[in-house]
Amino acid sequence: MEKEKKKLNLKPVWIVVSFIVLFAIVLMPTPASLPVMGKMALAILAFAVIMWVTEAVSYPVSSTMIVALIIMLIGFSPIEKLGPSMGNPMAAGKPLAEDALFGTQNALKIAFSGFSSSAVALVAAALFLATAMQVTNLHKRLALLVLSIVGNKTNAVVAGSIIVSIILAFFVPSATARAGAVVPILLGMVTAFGAKKDSRLAALLVITAVQAVSIWNIGIKTGAAQNMVAMGFINKTFNEDVSWGEWFMYAAPWSVIMSIVLYFVMINVIKPETDEIEGGKELVKAQLAELGPVTPKEWRLIAISVTLLFFWATEGKFHPIDSSSITLIALAIMLTPKVGVFSWGDVEKRIPWGTIIVFAIGISLGNLLLQTTGAQWLSDKTFGIMGLEHLPLLATIALITIFNILIHLGFASATSLSSALIPVFIALTSTLGLKDNAIGFVLIQQFVISFGFLLPVSAPQNMLAYGTGTFTVKDFLKAGIPLTVIGYLLILLFSATYWKWIGLI
Repeated sequence: MEKEKKKLNLKPVWIVVSFIVLFAIVLMPTPASLPVMGKMALAILAFAVIMWVTEAVSYPVSSTMIVALIIMLIGFSPIEKLGPSMGNPMAAGKPLAEDALFGTQNALKIAFSGFSSSAVALVAAALFLATAMQVTNLHKRLALLVLSIVGNKTNAVVAGSIIVSIILAFFVPSATARAGAVVPILLGMVTAFGAKKDSRLAALLVITAVQAVSIWNIGIKTGAAQNMVAMGFINKTFNEDVSWGEWFMYAAPWSVIMSIVLYFVMINVIKPETDEIEGGKELVKAQLAELGPVTPKEWRLIAISVTLLFFWATEGKFHPIDSSSITLIALAIMLTPKVGVFSWGDVEKRIPWGTIIVFAIGISLGNLLLQTTGAQWLSDKTFGIMGLEHLPLLATIALITIFNILIHLGFASATSLSSALIPVFIALTSTLGLKDNAIGFVLIQQFVISFGFLLPVSAPQNMLAYGTGTFTVKDFLKAGIPLTVIGYLLILLFSATYWKWIGLI
């Protein structure tokens, strides 16, 4: 209890530290190569990173504070030389004095620019789709069906939990929801065997499930919100899109190999007490029986989900409809009375509205960093001293990927990490003069942002699993270290071969 109090008492300290760092940067002399607005954007970024890493306040609260800071610090900054993308009043031909301020109204537009991103619409619709799976219990039925097929052998159940995570990644665009579907079922199997919650068997199955979720956050574009953050910045900066099918072609082979690696790592790192779960298969069948026959709502959701998956996979080939638009159309169908699967009342309390706010404000902050050249300046100063522009592309990827993995240790949210880093990586492509390789470089770093293999605090699904009390941080590390090392080496191997052959870089 005392430790808990101490931890809670540190939060006000971190809030104070955030503001001290913010004001320290604001009051520093502005470098000649950086506009005042760029310096203000970097001050807000520093404030946001401390808030996100320490979780001094909740993510939605920190997002509201970021909006207020953008309004004040950007609104009262001099206009200088800014383009139309910043909402510059001079772009409309208004004659202004050299020392004219940008204005709070224009700053407010930037603060809320993230809400106009199609990526936010996709994330919001994806949350509704994940909720539809939970309301109908279709995700649980899919998980039980797979586990009922694999049998009682421990190794087979490990493989089954990986397969379940893969299948759900196609239809449930929420890592936490996927983990929430599989983990309780696995715990039920452990209980059926008579093992304790803190047994090696429980640790093996639960860690396997959540690590598989993280692996397939990378393999599938709609698998995780942070992927949408990256795509929002890529669309805005490069005016290009990466379709669902293209993403799958780039990342799924990596995830397939990592899934196989995960199986062998887990069965060797965490040895269960038994090779067979007696009664496990019967328990799964009993839970399936409890669900009863497939309901009409489930059949409708299956039809909508399969159709949605088809449209995602064939985007740009058989039709011109983008992922965000088709997902919103599917959402409208799911909410339509008689035809759909739920009502607004069914989902209103289940949707994490704060997630949508955090996501949109994260994009707004990234847009601000890019448009004020703050991200470019930070990239030049941070990575320029490393002499990366003189290194081969593969060596650059190797170094930046290590930096990316290490900095992830401080972030509990891959979405906030994407918001902070992707604009800097986009700016770095200009520093390095990557040109045709720019999008590929940013995508590879986005894949790495989704790693989250090392610590329970590295991802929400890890924390959900950790909350079950089935494993220790040490257990998670024992599996996470080899997965991170092998994943890193695979990134380099794919960069030198497959991604080069198919033209990603």
